Amino acid sequence: MSEDTTKNSGEGAQERPKMRLGSLPGSQPRNKKRNRVGRGHAAGQGKTCGRGMKGQKARGTVRRGFEGGQNPLQRRLPQRRGVSQRALNIGMFRKEYAEINVGRLEELCESGAEVSAEALVQAGVIKEARDGLRVLGDGDLSKALTVKASHFTKTAKAKIEAAGGSAELI
Repeated sequence: MSEDTTKNSGEGAQERPKMRLGSLPGSQPRNKKRNRVGRGHAAGQGKTCGRGMKGQKARGTVRRGFEGGQNPLQRRLPQRRGVSQRALNIGMFRKEYAEINVGRLEELCESGAEVSAEALVQAGVIKEARDGLRVLGDGDLSKALTVKASHFTKTAKAKIEAAGGSAELI
């Protein structure tokens, strides 16, 4: 057996060539000369130098985003505070909260427990606290809990207080 092949143990095993640096396919040769245009007809890129006959692109460069005098796309789109032009729907100053429903708190916590974003992250209920915890009012709550969060919906706050708990804003 040659040095370039390996054999797996067992019947029916196939021989595969070893991976070598010389056997890797290259993307582009690095020593390729640049094409010198405008050096005569025999060179293949003479006269118009590959730019065609006439027109703006034959005479000079066209800047990025130029639409022939028409109002370009980056100027047609609305400008919003703290938002880059490529991501108009995601604000730089927008806060993202980890959200949890009151019904989920009913399933997870015992009566009298203290619930916060850090406690929920440690319990594995939410992945990360982000900019704080937002408690939503979906579901029922019968246990008295002390919930510390950045934001409560009206229904969530009402359900927590009706169950005998307290909703504390951080």
